[in-house]
Amino acid sequence: MTVRSSWRRRASLYAASLACCAASLAAMPTGASAAPAPIGAPAKAAAATFTDDFNGAAGSAVDGGKWQIETGDNVNNHERQFYTAGNSNAALDGQGNLVITARKENPGNYQCWYGRCEYTSARLNTSGKFTQAYGHVEARMKVPRGQGMWPAFWMLGDDIGSVGWPASGEIDVMENVGFEPSTVHGTLHGPGYSGSGGIGAAYTLPGGQAFADGFHTFAVDWAPNSVKWSVDGNVYQTRTPADVGGNQWAFNKPFFLILNLAVGGYWPGDPDGSTSFPQQLVVDYVHVTTQ
Repeated sequence: MTVRSSWRRRASLYAASLACCAASLAAMPTGASAAPAPIGAPAKAAAATFTDDFNGAAGSAVDGGKWQIETGDNVNNHERQFYTAGNSNAALDGQGNLVITARKENPGNYQCWYGRCEYTSARLNTSGKFTQAYGHVEARMKVPRGQGMWPAFWMLGDDIGSVGWPASGEIDVMENVGFEPSTVHGTLHGPGYSGSGGIGAAYTLPGGQAFADGFHTFAVDWAPNSVKWSVDGNVYQTRTPADVGGNQWAFNKPFFLILNLAVGGYWPGDPDGSTSFPQQLVVDYVHVTTQ
């Protein structure tokens, strides 16, 4: 691969600065301290902070109170799709799923970096609608299959509009490239460890199973100075500031969520004669809790 720069490959989609959120903390009186939890007290239960189960009529668009839909192409990573608005490529199926569909078509005569676009797809994010620092972030999904397919569930630091990428930080909860049907990747990107130098690991299903054959649950458990990845509850890596080679740990602040299905690009390569269309990323739910 030439480059795997997650913000640069997507930066052209951001025409305006992303909103940043600030949390205000109430000051404690001088000399005061928080009371310790009683010994043996049960752990505080996790609280749901973001839930989308994608319930709704077949063909309807996603909830605009939770997601915004990005539009445009992406020259930076040489992806081939044009991300469309509305429900053209992202719609509920009436059975509790969001379906992001990549098609080999161009009904709107969209123009891409390489000329007339060959494919359409969709990308959604929660910037300006939902951000959070720390917690359990989880999605249950069935990925597409085929050369050139590139589904992703990931997060960006909410301060990206002011500090840029990679200083904003990026947490890739799950990425899959079509030429690796049995494998997904979880990666951190930050200053000094971005693009092809991102820090992460892969998880491979046993027995030659393909992720496109069924639904799987992809999650991170994120705490101050720690990010832990799992697939179907199986933890496969944990990263801390000790892993970033003395560089800045960029993950102790609010992030927002992103779902997308790219077609082609430096990492997955372009579709070829073996790739059938349409292809779909089917999302059963996205849940975020405080722990």
